[in-house]
Amino acid sequence: MVRTRFAPSPTGYLHVGGLRTALYSYLIAKQNNGKFLLRVEDTDVKRTVDGTIENLLKSLNWAGIMPDEGVLLIKKGEVEQIGDKGPYIQSQRLDLYRKHAEQLIDQGHAYYCFCSAERLEKLRQEQQKRGLPTGYDGHCRSIPPEEAMKRVQPGEARVIRMKMPTDGETVFNDLIRGKVKFQNKLLDDQVIIKSDGYPTYHLAVVVDDHYMEITHIIRGEEWLSSTPKHVQLYKYFGWEAPSLAHLPLLLNPDRTKLSKRQGDVAVEDYKNKGYLPEALINFVVLLGWNPGSEKELFTLEELIKEFSLEKVNKSGAVFNIEKLNWMNKQYIKNFSNDELIARAEPFFAERGMGKVERGLLIKAVSLERERITVLSELPEALAFVFNLPDYAPELLVWKKNNADELKKVLPELKDSLYNFSVQDWNKQVLEQKIGEWIKQKMYSTGSVLWPMRVALSGQDKSPGPFEIAEVLGKNETLDRIELAEKKARGL
Repeated sequence: MVRTRFAPSPTGYLHVGGLRTALYSYLIAKQNNGKFLLRVEDTDVKRTVDGTIENLLKSLNWAGIMPDEGVLLIKKGEVEQIGDKGPYIQSQRLDLYRKHAEQLIDQGHAYYCFCSAERLEKLRQEQQKRGLPTGYDGHCRSIPPEEAMKRVQPGEARVIRMKMPTDGETVFNDLIRGKVKFQNKLLDDQVIIKSDGYPTYHLAVVVDDHYMEITHIIRGEEWLSSTPKHVQLYKYFGWEAPSLAHLPLLLNPDRTKLSKRQGDVAVEDYKNKGYLPEALINFVVLLGWNPGSEKELFTLEELIKEFSLEKVNKSGAVFNIEKLNWMNKQYIKNFSNDELIARAEPFFAERGMGKVERGLLIKAVSLERERITVLSELPEALAFVFNLPDYAPELLVWKKNNADELKKVLPELKDSLYNFSVQDWNKQVLEQKIGEWIKQKMYSTGSVLWPMRVALSGQDKSPGPFEIAEVLGKNETLDRIELAEKKARGL
C-alpha cells in the first residue's frame, strides 16, 4: 500500500510551501488508494511553540487535506493520535531513537563525539578563513570504543555522530530529478543524537519513515543535500529506502526564496484575508506541477486523478499573487449568492454585520460579486447598502457640472423616479426610461448618473446607480436622493 506523510515541526504557522508538500503527498496517496498520515517532528525542543500543532491541523483541515492516520484534530478541536504505527509525535519516541543510535555504535557505524561547542566554532571559523567547506573534521571518530565508553559512563557531555563513508559516491534516484550523486568525501559525520538526548531530524526521520511504512517521501529541495546521509542510514540498518521526490523551491517574483519579507507566506494569513481554500489549493498545486494542458482550475477530485510527480518541474516556481487573485475571483463568481454569503459569514460577523436583513443581503451581494477579489472585501463593499456613509456635498458635483445644475437635476430626478411603478423597479427598466428622460431633458449623462450614484452609495466609487437602486428599492432610493437634495442646498 502507498503510504505518504506530512511531517511538520510545531515551530510556527503552516507555510504555503508546507501546504504544497502536504497536498502533493495527499494526492499521491489518494490516487493509489493509499494512506496519508501526519507526524509531528518536535525534537527541536527550543523552537517548539505551544498551540502550533492545533493551528497547523486547522489550516490543513480548512484546505481540505485531511490525514487518514497520525496526529488529527477531532471535532471537539482536540489533538488526537489515530493509527497503529504511533506514537506519531517524535518526542514520545525517544527510546526508539536511542536504541537505534546505540545499534549503530555497536556496529561501528556511529561514534560518541565529545567536542565542545567552543572547539566546533573555532573549527568553523578556521575553515571559513581558508575558504574550505564548513563541517565536522572527524576529530573523535578514531577514539577507541572502550575509551569512549569510559568517558560516557561518568556523564561527560557528548553527542552521537554517524560515520559517513570517506570515499566513493552515494547515489539515489529522485522521482523529479532522476539520478542524483554526491561525493562522500564532501559530506561530514552528521550528529544523530544531540547532547540533550534528543535525535536530530536525520536519524528520527529515517527511523520513523521505516516503522510507519512510508513508501513515498515528498519534501522540499532544501533537504536534497541531507538525503545521502539518510540513504546511508537505510543501508546501515538494512532497510529498503522509500521513493524520494524533492520539490522545487518557491520563489518571490525577483526569484529570491519565498519569504515573509516580501508578502504573506502563512496559510492562515490567506484564510484570514478571505482567500478560498479551493483557490489556494488550485494555485499551490501549479507551483511546480504542469498538467500538460491549458486547464487552470481543478477540483480536488480532478487533481487526485490527474496529478503526477513526473510532471513536476525541477526549477523554482514563482509565487505570483496576481494569479492567485485571478483564481480566487473565478471561484467567487461561480458561487450562488447564498453560497457566497455563507462563505463570507465570518467577515460579516467581524464587521458587526452578522444580523443584517437576509433578503436585502442576498440582493446586495450581486452588486459586488464581480468586483471583489477576496471574501474579506465583501462586507466593506456592501456596507453602504445598509448604512449610507456621511459624504461631503461636494462629492455630488460631477467634474463637468456645477452646483446650480446639480440643484436643478436632483429634484427632477426624484420626481421622475417617483412615477415608476413597483413592477418597473428593476435595473433594465430604470436604465431604459431614465436614459430616455435624460435625452428628453437634454442633460448630459454624467450630470445625472454621477450624483444619482453618489446619492445612493455615498461613495465616489461604487456599482452603477441602477444596480444600486434595484437593490435598495423605490422608497430607500427616493429617501437617499432627497437627502442628497438637502446636502446640495448648502453648496
